[in-house]
Amino acid sequence: MNKWLLGSVLWLASVAHAHEFWMTPDRFSPPAKAPVELSLWVGENFTGDPVGFGQPLVAALRWHNQHGNTDLTPRLPPNLEQSSVALSFERPGTQLIALDTQPFTIELPADKFTAYLREEGLERVIAQREASGQANAPGRERYRRHVKTLLRVGGKADATFGVRTGQTLEIVPLVNPQRLKRGSALTLEIFFKGMPLQGALVKVWNHRGQQLNVLRTRTDAAGKSTTILPWGGVWMVSVVHMVPSTDDQGSDWDSHWGNLTFELPTSGDTGRN
Repeated sequence: MNKWLLGSVLWLASVAHAHEFWMTPDRFSPPAKAPVELSLWVGENFTGDPVGFGQPLVAALRWHNQHGNTDLTPRLPPNLEQSSVALSFERPGTQLIALDTQPFTIELPADKFTAYLREEGLERVIAQREASGQANAPGRERYRRHVKTLLRVGGKADATFGVRTGQTLEIVPLVNPQRLKRGSALTLEIFFKGMPLQGALVKVWNHRGQQLNVLRTRTDAAGKSTTILPWGGVWMVSVVHMVPSTDDQGSDWDSHWGNLTFELPTSGDTGRN
């Protein structure tokens, strides 16, 4: 079994450890018309392994820019034997790629489920389980991933960064990350089923050499959070939301994992275009 197919299998079996799942291009600021390799990753501490990129995993893959949007899902391979998908962008500007996975299910022992809920800031779910007498019951969960990445093509940035794609759990920047300076504030709005999500734990991740930095905030009543970004480089935002399942499909909880990746300029270039 190749390593990206193995990574896919491991990911499907290992949400117990609250693994992050994200999407990145091989370069965030390519020239126009140049090929870009888009990859999926799973891991912890913003370090991971590639995941097979194909139709068995992906429910929807959409590309948004200032000229409209394109459904890329039919272009995906029918299996998970590829670790990346090649794209190119004819016109300069911000390109937003949004991906939603198929639903997957898992059952965790009560102690591991509670630890995972606590790590993701889901104390509300812990309280619900305690109130219903289910604190010692296994956690039966169905989960989906909703991920985005932003590219700045041809040195140009535009309002595409704030496009609402309609993902069930969606992270929307209210300022353009591609135009921020180091030390600037990144304000985000988190939506669940189109409505602002209050009280969600928002993690903002960055690597500086071998050092991992994770900044944490909570969304306010309007679903907004603000984080100061002290450093340049590649950043990842993640958030998890969980609700009781409403159907009889063998799961007690539905979880949705949102993710956004982008690059903040590391030099004097602040992306003013």
